[in-house]
Amino acid sequence: MGKKQQLCLASVRSHYPKFSVTERKIADYILDNPKKIIHFSINQLAEVLNVADSTVFRFCTRIGFKGYQAMKIALASEVVTPLTDIHEKVNEGDTLGTISSKVFRSNIKTIEDTLAVFNDEQMMLAVDAFVSANSIEFFGSGGSSIIALDAYHKLIRTGLKVNTVTDNHFQLLKASQMTEKDCAVFISHSGSTKDILHVLNVVKSTGAKTVAITNYAKSPLSSAVDIPLYTVSEETDYRSEALSSRLAQLTLIDVLYVNILINKGIEGQNALKKIREAISVKRI
Repeated sequence: MGKKQQLCLASVRSHYPKFSVTERKIADYILDNPKKIIHFSINQLAEVLNVADSTVFRFCTRIGFKGYQAMKIALASEVVTPLTDIHEKVNEGDTLGTISSKVFRSNIKTIEDTLAVFNDEQMMLAVDAFVSANSIEFFGSGGSSIIALDAYHKLIRTGLKVNTVTDNHFQLLKASQMTEKDCAVFISHSGSTKDILHVLNVVKSTGAKTVAITNYAKSPLSSAVDIPLYTVSEETDYRSEALSSRLAQLTLIDVLYVNILINKGIEGQNALKKIREAISVKRI
């Protein structure tokens, strides 16, 4: 898979919670006036916002671009394509059909934005970490614990030794028993959940490899793990980021699952065959 084109609007939204007051001023103007920005020079934008040119430049690099021009090119590609406004807000007067359509399109946009920031190298590192680990533990809190359970349900089919527990006390117990030959996977959209960060600290003291599935922005979790895997999602009045992010998280887990099976070859196929035979008795 080749390198994906970075999306400007998705990058701005995903980094937004960590922006300073001045950075939010720039971000708000870009989000509200994307079509104007593509016709502005860096000097014009700085003048409109009453900030220095260097402040605008640093903002562009903060969200992952080499400079203002690179950001503007990415933004232009979004403005002139159907990606614009696909993440529509649900209004009180919308019909059931309209609401349903908006939810579908929003989910599609979340996965497309996550694909845009997908990193082949990081995924390969994660696959290698999984395959070489003695055991793999999935950690998640609240809604993320459901994603961790889904990861366990999928990856146990590969023949890898996987496990997950939802109670934070049990998570700490499990974390303390990990070794440098194990791998811990932390699932958290915000990347700043106290319970998960506490478990992470315990795991890191054991020397185990650490992987995160988290939002595409700097966070305590993404900065601390060995291998961060990113999702991108957006919040609206009736739809939380956590709701849409889970779809991207599940998709990343699917990507891990398929790549691990391919990596393990015959061994993986035999493990999958055993699983299918074991559960076949449950079918009529």
